[in-house]
Amino acid sequence: MGRHLILVFILFSRILSADQASPPAQPAKGPGGKDYSHAAVIKNRYAQGIKEYWIYEPDQPKPTSAPLIVFLHGWGAMNPATYGAWIDHLVKRGNIVIYPRYQSDLKTPVKDFTPNAIDAIRNAIERLQTEPEHVRPDLSKFAIVGHSLGGLLTANVTALAQENGLPQVAAMMCVAPGRTWNPGNRATVPLADLSKIPAKTLLLSVAGDKDRITRDVDAKRIYYEAKKINVDNKDFITLVSDDHGTPPLIAHHGAPSAFDISYDNGEKSQNTILRERLKEKMRERQNGNDEAELSPEHLVNALDFYGTWKLFDGLCDAAFYGKNREYALGNTPQQRNMGVWSDGVRVKQLAVTDHP
Repeated sequence: MGRHLILVFILFSRILSADQASPPAQPAKGPGGKDYSHAAVIKNRYAQGIKEYWIYEPDQPKPTSAPLIVFLHGWGAMNPATYGAWIDHLVKRGNIVIYPRYQSDLKTPVKDFTPNAIDAIRNAIERLQTEPEHVRPDLSKFAIVGHSLGGLLTANVTALAQENGLPQVAAMMCVAPGRTWNPGNRATVPLADLSKIPAKTLLLSVAGDKDRITRDVDAKRIYYEAKKINVDNKDFITLVSDDHGTPPLIAHHGAPSAFDISYDNGEKSQNTILRERLKEKMRERQNGNDEAELSPEHLVNALDFYGTWKLFDGLCDAAFYGKNREYALGNTPQQRNMGVWSDGVRVKQLAVTDHP
């Protein structure tokens, strides 16, 4: 009887410990880390409607030139606040970020999304190159990242870049892209001929294991249809959910969003969308507690730091500087690592493959 009680106590202690364990904090340095080379971000908004775009530039100190990253939002996420923390991270690492709007509202025809994005990128580059107050873009260091429908656009813009007067894309990451497999959906963008993507481009195609919206269908399409890219220069990655602690790490479709209200564009209609996304993410991460505080800083976690942020940082570092490749490619321990819960248990690792 005494032994039985001891076993029950040990089991209960483990359950309690798991409930109290908190996710890993942002690492101090390295890809995904907070060792930023710049303390501030210069934010500017240009044009209107479907041609609108934002330019974010590193400051304090302000460099003469910097690599250029295009960030392509998901359908309806025109408000940069949806990804503000990720944008902030990229810029403070020393990159210029262009955020094309590509849709004026939810009624903009999807057939126009790719050309709208290309036009905005081209206009933003011209502005950066000609207006004296800007950090000059280093066009030999050019990368694109996109989430959801923006993941499809990332593939399209990369494939069509050179024929549309854009620099060759050195690195691209498509996160939860989709969804071409539901052609009746109003948020469906056809993929371009991805065999046009140059062989030297580094590619990550990323899906979430709990993504019920886009699943992994288009992530696989992009991976395979970028035929010129050798398997050594691309990986298919699955973000793996882990509910060991609180809040749990759930790799649902909205997980790559990273809210920062300081990037809010002030549009009432988009604030409504933003709030709905906040609610969705809070429900996932606080076990359905609808009364939980809707605080954006609570919504960035290890799936960002060790997942999407780390992967894209490493991919850009590899493409731009020839370093940190092991954090993005090759199915290495550094690439798969997702940190450690506060009780010492390792977070479930990323699943990496060349044969999804």
